[in-house]
Amino acid sequence: MSTTLNRLTFVLALSTISSTATAHGDVTPQSVDISELPTLGQEWLEENPYHGNEKAIAVGSSAYNQNCARCHGLEGISGGIAPDLRELESGIDGDEWYVYRVRYGATRNGVPYMPKMADYLSQEALWSIRAWLESIAEG
Repeated sequence: MSTTLNRLTFVLALSTISSTATAHGDVTPQSVDISELPTLGQEWLEENPYHGNEKAIAVGSSAYNQNCARCHGLEGISGGIAPDLRELESGIDGDEWYVYRVRYGATRNGVPYMPKMADYLSQEALWSIRAWLESIAEG
């Protein structure tokens, strides 16, 4: 009886752990519809061309919640696992840091903490996210 109970406890614990591990759902980057945004080309711009662009802000809100919120928090409010992106500097200084992070990601002691998002999302999608982040920081 004790062996059966131990096995049952183990199976229940394992199933709880596995369901918790998948609680955040699919972590594969999700595509972003940028069809209504001006095309930016292949070479990365140094400054956000979509600052204040209402369409880009709407696209960025959706793109952020699909691709960034898992770590950086819903609606840009960090839960502590990653930096609160509402606190990025505005203007060129913040743009410079943002471009570096989305293009090269972040690692600590050889462990990736943020993927190279530019490998998955276009410049247009990533700048729209930045435009949205600026809009909620300013509001």
